[in-house]
Amino acid sequence: MESHSIRTYPPLIGVLLEPKTWSNFKDTMIEVVCNDRLGKKVRVKCNSEDCIKDLKKLIAAQTGTRWEKIVLKKWYTIFKDHVTLGDYEIHDGMNLELYYQ
Repeated sequence: MESHSIRTYPPLIGVLLEPKTWSNFKDTMIEVVCNDRLGKKVRVKCNSEDCIKDLKKLIAAQTGTRWEKIVLKKWYTIFKDHVTLGDYEIHDGMNLELYYQ
């Protein structure tokens, strides 16, 4: 039998990725634009492996608000703190809605 060099990505159990795809998927820097529609627009650079909580902390550092008070949405989807940006399929240049709780 021959051995194949195919890796699996832990959160996506059962999905097989080729080695060249694996290196592109892991740790890609993206820029996310957050707009609160009150005149504040924030551009944040982060990794696709970061959690929403990490993104909120970066936004809070730029806006001067506490990260616990920030709510991020896209249409009617409210993003949960423990899920990664890659899991939500948030890509480079994507716009998110910024609300305050």
